[in-house]
Amino acid sequence: MSEETTNKKGLRYKFKNFRATLKRYAEITEVYEIARRYFVMNAFDGALTTLGILIGFFLANVSDPQIVVITVLAGALAMGISGLWGAFLAESAERKRELKQLERAMMTDLSHSVMARASKFATIFSALIDGLSPALAAIVGILPFFFGLNAGVDSDLFNLLFFISIGLNLVVLFLLGMFLGRVSKGNVIIMGLKVLLAGVVITIILFVLNLGH
Repeated sequence: MSEETTNKKGLRYKFKNFRATLKRYAEITEVYEIARRYFVMNAFDGALTTLGILIGFFLANVSDPQIVVITVLAGALAMGISGLWGAFLAESAERKRELKQLERAMMTDLSHSVMARASKFATIFSALIDGLSPALAAIVGILPFFFGLNAGVDSDLFNLLFFISIGLNLVVLFLLGMFLGRVSKGNVIIMGLKVLLAGVVITIILFVLNLGH
């Protein structure tokens, strides 16, 4: 057996062992359920915020794709860092509290235990999901505008980009609702429409408010 083959098998074994360890940590802390809630809530925030920004730009007659992209990316970065930082601090504090309670109940030091390592994994994993989900939802919502950055965009094409992006954000909201429906083992279409309704409501409100000016 060649050295290269041995190394590949060794890497596969290490990766398999690493995955098994993370799976064990996730089962101990039940972090996937928490992360799932973080994902839906924060992706919802990201999509709805982006939708509001897009409609606001459309009503204000903004006609520069760069302004749209930079503004939403800045917002996505802010939401991402806010979610990451906030979730890390909150989860870290909560996990430490739970570990200390367990230590008191067992009357032993658990700082170097599997439970302690699992808690650290859960904290980092939850923070990443909390930070990435709103940022990714926001970026997906403005994908059409990236195509207009390096090309001349007339008013008709720019309006088309707006409507496509608004529609894309509504689709993201609907898919998030379907995901919730699947998790709850309910009607995925009904749940998708319930979440989509939030986007429709904010769209109507913003357009109605604009008519009053």
